[in-house]
Amino acid sequence: MKYDKLHPALLLTFIFVMLFSSCTKPKKSIISEKPIVESKKSIRYAKGFDIQTYNGYTKLIIKSPYPDAEQYQEFILISNKERDIDGENKIYTPVQKMVATSTTHIPMIEILGETNSLIGFPNTDYISSKKTRQRVANNLVKDLGNEQDFNTEVLISLQPDVMVAFSMGKSTKLYNNIEQNGIPVIYNGDWLEATPLGRAEWIKFFGALFNKEKEADSIFNSIEAQYIEAKKIASEAKTSPVIMSGVLYKDKWNLPAGESFTAKLYEDANTSYIWNNSTGQGSLVLSFETVFEKAEKADYWIGSGYFTTLDELKAANAHYEQFQSFKTGNIFSFSKRRSDSGGVEYFELGPLQPHIVLKDLIKVTHPDLMPDYEPYFLQKLN
Repeated sequence: MKYDKLHPALLLTFIFVMLFSSCTKPKKSIISEKPIVESKKSIRYAKGFDIQTYNGYTKLIIKSPYPDAEQYQEFILISNKERDIDGENKIYTPVQKMVATSTTHIPMIEILGETNSLIGFPNTDYISSKKTRQRVANNLVKDLGNEQDFNTEVLISLQPDVMVAFSMGKSTKLYNNIEQNGIPVIYNGDWLEATPLGRAEWIKFFGALFNKEKEADSIFNSIEAQYIEAKKIASEAKTSPVIMSGVLYKDKWNLPAGESFTAKLYEDANTSYIWNNSTGQGSLVLSFETVFEKAEKADYWIGSGYFTTLDELKAANAHYEQFQSFKTGNIFSFSKRRSDSGGVEYFELGPLQPHIVLKDLIKVTHPDLMPDYEPYFLQKLN
């Protein structure tokens, strides 16, 4: 594996560490400046979307389609195809044919029993799910090419009921073109959420599209309960070990900012993340010297990129050996589970299963609290 090139799978879920820049949302999807009616607290943690139920239809509102958005998307979801409701951006549900664009969408589609609804995806090599990989092998999920430059001819020929996209910024001719061909484009802003449960709650976004609101609620309630229980276990720890994170990429160290959901996971695991007080929900880009000055004595190094051994890490940059966590061997990667084609399961499944990520962190940093637990995502570099 080459470490001087950013892994394409990371681009699909860069919400874990990076904010992107510059892309546009289609003007036709904008209804107004602000939603008039707020939901009845059906969305408890997520800040980026809302679901409002009316007599005979539902409104799906994407409040944060991209970073610092001043406008939002609003769609009318209608389950009765014979009913005529005024308004643009109507989508008849349940959606039967969907194009998704991030690996984080796939577990939410699958857990709702809608695997067969996915018919198109960019860069299918980075899908980890065995179910969806089999559909790719059977040519039931079409590869749409690069996520920054879809093969629109193939996409339009599929005639999906909806395309679930993510937007990096303000404008994209690509999505405009897709919409002009009658395909609704909905921006999924799960990667912008500041809390793990907020991100997982986007399962309700897919529940609304598939007419499986009750199933989505039940799934999320189980995740929430397990997350809260794990956090309670972590609170019993007598110490809060110091955590560093990230790796160098082109001479710059990328690591989670203090307001990111990754930093929140570290906090809920009862650890002391060095950059916990920094601002921003994406990543910090720092020099090696800046990181070394603050993190030289860190107890643990969590999230060491795609490296799987200490030798690989040292070969990439000999300066890594100077950190105490390297000397003690307390370095952990989220790359434990990969598909044969290169997909990393953590980036795909982790956002939907934050309780598992939290348990992994607790096991690594407070092993006595969960003696019988085996980490699912995290692996120690040896």
